[in-house]
Amino acid sequence: MKEFFRKRISLTITLVMFVFGVLVATLLLLIGFSILLQNLDIISLAPSPSQGLGERLFSILFLFGLCVLIGTSLTAFLSKKALNPIRKVIDSIHRVADGDFSVKVNLKGIGELEELSESFNKMTKELASIETLRSDFINNFSHEFKTPIVSVRGFAKILKENPLSEEERQEYLDIIIKESERLATLSTNVLTLAKYENLEILMDKNPFRLDEQIRRTIILMEPKWSAKDITINLQLDKVVYSGNEEVIQQIWINLLDNAIKFSHTDGLIEITLAIFNEEIHFSIQDHGIGMDEHTQAHLFDKFFQGDSSHAKKGYGLGLPLVKRIVELCNGDIIVQSEQGRGSKFSVVFCR
Repeated sequence: MKEFFRKRISLTITLVMFVFGVLVATLLLLIGFSILLQNLDIISLAPSPSQGLGERLFSILFLFGLCVLIGTSLTAFLSKKALNPIRKVIDSIHRVADGDFSVKVNLKGIGELEELSESFNKMTKELASIETLRSDFINNFSHEFKTPIVSVRGFAKILKENPLSEEERQEYLDIIIKESERLATLSTNVLTLAKYENLEILMDKNPFRLDEQIRRTIILMEPKWSAKDITINLQLDKVVYSGNEEVIQQIWINLLDNAIKFSHTDGLIEITLAIFNEEIHFSIQDHGIGMDEHTQAHLFDKFFQGDSSHAKKGYGLGLPLVKRIVELCNGDIIVQSEQGRGSKFSVVFCR
């Protein structure tokens, strides 16, 4: 019961109680001082025939001044403690402004202040997370760009400074071309992701057949899934959707590419598209290596790759791009995965 009432104390009630307390305390102190001063014959509270107008006026003004002095002193003394929670928040804000996102505020007793501390702690947690992502993004971005650049520079120097056979020359030129293409692809992916991250609304929306677009995407990716002898099982209902056809195709390309990449040879990929309760449900499920909890938690972070050895070709930009496009379409993407048993990505759009 005590906890219930404590949480229900609002800032308004606290301020009213504070003012009321100051008034009562001022009144009590004023009465005490008045009695003391009367006993010392400094003032006279009881009117008498011998008391002149000047003496009465002096007593009234003296009491008034004493009341102001006591009230002001009490307010200054008590408000110092009352404002401590606000000072704590101000100090914490200064620390956050200096880059310390580990600071926490724990204010208890007043409903609004508790909400303020909870919101502040949530904000610092989000800022710390963003700072970590920013740092990881810069590190990964630098690594992904530096690797092909160093490779191109190294083999170019070998070609320039060493006598080589024609076979070696061709081999090194092929490596330079491959690394240059890798760098160009990475640059394109980064620019594409940046473009969609800065968008708030998708333009050029037109109705089109989602099921036909998915079929065309599967045909487009045929060299990749054929190379691993993967079987693709389709269950696609006829679905008409109004959106940006070119942008939405990026979703299916990246999700299918991801499923192919982490499927075993001779594996199976199941793709479904259906309408439930005026919602469009798409799912793609592979039966490959799956993901652990850590990988799932960071799956949509830029440049994050669950395969830290980089044995699987990729840059960690496909799924962040998918998530952003789904958000622009006011949709939702859900991931279900278990290590060793494959992964399932589900995308839900409102019609």
